[in-house]
Amino acid sequence: MENSFNKFELNKQLLMAIEDMGYTEPSEIQDKAIPLIMEGHDVLGIAQTGTGKTAAFLLPILMKVKYAQGMFTRCVIFAPTRELVMQIDAAITDLAKYTDIRHVSLYGGLGPKTQIEKLKAGVDIIVATPGRFMDLYLLGEIPTKEIKYLVLDEADKMMDMGFMPQIRKILEVIPRKRKNLLFSATFEPRVEKLSEEFLEAPIKVEISPSATAADTVTQSLYHVPNFKTKINLLGHLLDSNVISRAIVFCRTKTVADNVYKFLERKVLGSSNVRVIHANKGQNTRINAVEDFRNGNIRVLVSTDVAARGIDVNAVSHVINFDVPLIYEDYVHRIGRTGRAKLEGEAITFMIPSEEYHLNKIQKIIRTTIPLLEIPKGVVIEETPFEESQAILKEIDEQRKKEDPTFMGAFHEKKAKNMRFDKPKGGGASKPKNKPKSPGSKPRPKSSFKRK
Repeated sequence: MENSFNKFELNKQLLMAIEDMGYTEPSEIQDKAIPLIMEGHDVLGIAQTGTGKTAAFLLPILMKVKYAQGMFTRCVIFAPTRELVMQIDAAITDLAKYTDIRHVSLYGGLGPKTQIEKLKAGVDIIVATPGRFMDLYLLGEIPTKEIKYLVLDEADKMMDMGFMPQIRKILEVIPRKRKNLLFSATFEPRVEKLSEEFLEAPIKVEISPSATAADTVTQSLYHVPNFKTKINLLGHLLDSNVISRAIVFCRTKTVADNVYKFLERKVLGSSNVRVIHANKGQNTRINAVEDFRNGNIRVLVSTDVAARGIDVNAVSHVINFDVPLIYEDYVHRIGRTGRAKLEGEAITFMIPSEEYHLNKIQKIIRTTIPLLEIPKGVVIEETPFEESQAILKEIDEQRKKEDPTFMGAFHEKKAKNMRFDKPKGGGASKPKNKPKSPGSKPRPKSSFKRK
């Protein structure tokens, strides 16, 4: 077939993996970027997540790396978040399944011991957040002399998150003679400046945003105050007979496990629900998806990482239990329903700290998602103090991100409460732990006397 992956002259192992994943036609970014990378050019790719850009840089890199060789990494791929690092690493697992290429994902949030063990065993490709990579490099665990390929994915987001000083330090310790690829959702001036110092004679490939939801998917939104109310709302919706087959998307493995346990014990029973995430074994995940595809279970609870490659027709509903932090994942999620010209529904639950992310999503999909009232039968729980504080803190961080001059109302209030006692009876506050001089008398209410 003329317009297929065969034209890229990839090896048999990669073509077999592509076929297993069900891909027959390259996306626009793949069509333009793969030949350029294969020819050895530095490439600047401007494309949203969801356009197929991960495979656009992975396929030619896997073709160049080809097989396991030596002990030290030959390619490093940087991404701004743990979730994206895991997604890219999962994509390598899928695409390199018929090769012996060794790869490891490096990110914070857990001890580095297992990651170091994998590095010492020999690795060909590293996918990492800049922070964890630099930590392990400074420990002497990542020799850099063999690096031939360097990829910066979501460069604009890396800048938003303050990673550029670390990236520049990394550029100082890796070989200058290498091929560089930079991908970004936007081509703003700072990305252009970075590309000038990072890339050598790059060829720019720009793809217009295609993050639009399918016409066959009806979208809706519930604004809920807290996690417990989300759980109650999910139980209420699944208690009805309207939802015949649903995927429930959660942001983390912990939330996915908690949602699964609730549905198993209180709503559906063990025979009607499964959970998949990165901690589940490959066979467990495959069996769960097969049970879901064959109609043996009604609900599949999943994280975005584990959901890659799920292709099941006749999914009546997608429920976003959490708003995704990688905004284009929203389109991936809701695309699991409304397939094969069938109608589907996508329902999103949003707590106050997720409104910021939802607004970003609506901007990307160029749609305002209709807001629904919480059904009368749903118990609206009080927000626990710790969760309330976490929500306020997160909203503060979001405001700081949008306005660097914003000092943070939550933190200011917290600092003030730490410095001063609360006023009593309308009197002025006084500093805590202020030393008293010996024999001092109580201060009168006013230092002025009426004459």
